[in-house]
Amino acid sequence: MLIKRRPTSSGTRHQVMLDRSALHTGGPEKSLVAPGHLKRQGRGADGHITVRHRGGGVKRKLRLIEWKRSKLNVPGRIERLEYDPTRSSHVALVLYADGAKSYIIAPEGLEVGMTVMSGDKAEVRPGNALPLRNVPIGTPIHNLELVPGKGAQMVRGAGTAAYIQAKEGKFVTVMLPSKEVRLINAECFATIGQVGNQEWKNQKIGKAGRKRLMGIRPTVRGTAQHPGSHPHGGGEGRSGVGLKYPKTPWGKHALGTKTRDRKKPSSRFIVKDRRVK
Repeated sequence: MLIKRRPTSSGTRHQVMLDRSALHTGGPEKSLVAPGHLKRQGRGADGHITVRHRGGGVKRKLRLIEWKRSKLNVPGRIERLEYDPTRSSHVALVLYADGAKSYIIAPEGLEVGMTVMSGDKAEVRPGNALPLRNVPIGTPIHNLELVPGKGAQMVRGAGTAAYIQAKEGKFVTVMLPSKEVRLINAECFATIGQVGNQEWKNQKIGKAGRKRLMGIRPTVRGTAQHPGSHPHGGGEGRSGVGLKYPKTPWGKHALGTKTRDRKKPSSRFIVKDRRVK
């Protein structure tokens, strides 16, 4: 649900926020939080900037999500739904029958008190994880594995869902949120339902200060820079790109260039490319 702020200032005049009244108001489960704070400032392991325009922001703790759903045929009760500052979707705290706790991505329709389970015996309902061979055709799924037992790698963002289109032999044909169609091993696990928090993409930040709190720094247009800093820079007065094609700061094609390696082993499992209309 979206909330429009009362326009008492220029920063709140067009601000549209998410309603989080149904979420847990306390801190995260301490046993499921990674030590330290998640602040990489856009730098890789060698200290070099790998993602530009990152830095500052509030301290955030990384919640440890159970991507593998390894507790097979053990029922778990949803204790609470929580906000996760490191991802677009909400998370749910699960208390299993054997006393273990874990975080899972909260799908649409999951509520406190409901029971979830993973394995061959699990029912086809939101929050349950099953092998693809047991999921009916046309069912929305998320947290999709690409290698059996490796854990969920795809379809994890807020509001996303994939759909099973066909089954043949040991492979299942799945249409991903990008409309790419690919073959996936039928033994791979997936969670039933669409990822919750669908309205996440419709919120409006409202002011630059919130972006800074999120750890996102300002981005300067290439045409406003010095020609030694960016290929779009320079020129008298206001000028456009002025080149054959838009370029990155390092002179490469900025739009429409395919970056996927055609020789990648997994390319043979793609039935329909996401760019084909």
